[in-house]
Amino acid sequence: MDDRLAQLAAAHGVATSYDDWDDQRVEVSADAVTAALAALEVDASDVDAALAEVEESPWRSLLPPSLVVRGGSAKVVVRGTAAPTLLVALEDGGSVPVTAAPAAGDTRGDRTAWTVDLPELPLGWHSLRATSGAETGEAVLVVAPERVELPEGLDRAWGWMVQLYSLRSEQSWGIGDYGDLRTVLERTAAEGAGVVLLNPLHAETPVAPLNPSPYSPSSRRFRSALYLRIEDVPEYTPEVASLRPVGDPERIDRDAAWAGKLAALEQLWPSHRADALAAYRAEQGPALEEFAPFCALAEQHGVPWQDWPQDVRRPDGPGIAAARTENVDRTAFWCWVQLLVDEQLAGLGADMTVGVVHDLAVGVDAGGADAWALQDALALTTTVGAPPDSFNQKGQDWGLPPWRPDRLRELGYAPFRDVVRGCLRHAGGLRIDHVMGLFRLWWVPQGAGADQGTYVSYDADAMLGVLALEASRAGALVVGEDLGTVEERVRTALDSAGVLGSAVLWFEDEPPAQWRPLAMASVTTHDLPTAAGFLAEEQVRVREELGQLGHSVEEELEKVRGERAELMAMLRSTGLLEQYGGDVVLAMHGALVASPCRVVLAAFGDAVGDLRQPNLPGTVDEYPNWRLPVADADGRPLSLEQVLDHPGVRRLTALLADGVGGVR
Repeated sequence: MDDRLAQLAAAHGVATSYDDWDDQRVEVSADAVTAALAALEVDASDVDAALAEVEESPWRSLLPPSLVVRGGSAKVVVRGTAAPTLLVALEDGGSVPVTAAPAAGDTRGDRTAWTVDLPELPLGWHSLRATSGAETGEAVLVVAPERVELPEGLDRAWGWMVQLYSLRSEQSWGIGDYGDLRTVLERTAAEGAGVVLLNPLHAETPVAPLNPSPYSPSSRRFRSALYLRIEDVPEYTPEVASLRPVGDPERIDRDAAWAGKLAALEQLWPSHRADALAAYRAEQGPALEEFAPFCALAEQHGVPWQDWPQDVRRPDGPGIAAARTENVDRTAFWCWVQLLVDEQLAGLGADMTVGVVHDLAVGVDAGGADAWALQDALALTTTVGAPPDSFNQKGQDWGLPPWRPDRLRELGYAPFRDVVRGCLRHAGGLRIDHVMGLFRLWWVPQGAGADQGTYVSYDADAMLGVLALEASRAGALVVGEDLGTVEERVRTALDSAGVLGSAVLWFEDEPPAQWRPLAMASVTTHDLPTAAGFLAEEQVRVREELGQLGHSVEEELEKVRGERAELMAMLRSTGLLEQYGGDVVLAMHGALVASPCRVVLAAFGDAVGDLRQPNLPGTVDEYPNWRLPVADADGRPLSLEQVLDHPGVRRLTALLADGVGGVR
């Protein structure tokens, strides 16, 4: 690669090489680098001009657009024509003058780079104001704690990983709902559980067909209306019960469930509580007033928003004012629907040590609400994924547009803050899917294969600072999903920031006693084989059937059988297999208990012997991703009531309660 292009790439955080999952150096193509730069609106056709812009741009303003301070005082560089004076305008309306004398540094023309020490400041979202001669400037100043503290009273906790859609009770409308979640929380809390980890409950675009993946949401700032328990709506009347759909016993039919719930909500809407809705809209502010009109426009024009009339393709488009007037009642309806969601989630898990841990997806649907409202902060001409690894030999393209790191800085990290804040509402914790994305993301150019991308870096210290501030204010636990190709600096930084890592049995090379204490332990995840599936080699059979293997089936079976043999050897050498009477699945969970990990989780599918994993990466409709109800070892779907009373769930509950702690 041309040295000047490599220099330009480095200046914008675009990688020209990386170490893969097997610690082998991989050189990135010039095309991938140029495409990533183009997504950042950097023209690599004139590298000299682009490099000159890198040098000149910081000198055009007094202050950087934002500054994130973690754990104390910091320095700021002010580029002005005279020694600057600074003032911090505090979030609470107060102010703090900056009294430290500026120190002169480099010069460019008539401007000097002055370094100023900031005083100790309270935590919060503040504003830094500077004056230099006749020039004034302002920057967002985020003062965050150095680390996220664990919830008060947390020594160790155990609980369940829940794919909520898959747990259908006798009362639900074809899909698990917030009422079913309340049942799970109350039942498991009474048995000593301290935590329940949920699949992402992010909001969908409310237009059929609904995207089944909870990891490709329309908005991460709001929550899914699909999970509403209609009978728990305050405006409920029995007349709408007839709209309940007949569920498919073998599959989760989101469209049928949503059609029935939407029809019921529309019948109940005329009786809505106007005062409660007005108060909720005032509290939620601009974010809700972007999301609700988007829903109304999507009903009119379909999805994606890129196909809408040109004048409404932006939230500030010339046709938006007229559209808001036309859709005023429908916008209010969608605000009310979010109020109902908020009411049904309020207080859930509040009596548990940790409570509900919500999952933050790595991105959003390019045609959805957040991509429309926050499009200036996203790189819409590229998508994120992962390079090839041992399990996904062709790489992964998740189809989600990434944050632009430069725009996040310019916007004072407010878009990221609002996403985190929305996910932490009514939460005891937050799991960050692919937490490596706070450090770097694999960008895949449009039209390219998933293996033809490159990494783009983010200001991880700033992102962790925003996360620490919001989590501390919510009193919430934070967990990072640090699986796959993970740089050592990532785990070091997460540990320093108090963010728990993820310890998954399949990926741990050491005996359980040597696992990281600051971690959330589980046997598997939603993207990996279930316990029974792993033992039965189900993941090989399915992937071979769907053409997802990068090697021959014989090579893949040899690898999987080797991994299984290593697991069995560990269970024998540690005495766990004998301790649990030869029951391999119980011994697997016994390994979690034997670890020092602060949080231990089990999955209902593992407890009842389900062979099928919830999601098969690399597939969309080839496999019924996110559509499978929990089923027993014979493939028979189970109701929530049957799951909770299943002998396998009873055995795992006893194991975890006895081994980790809790009241049975």
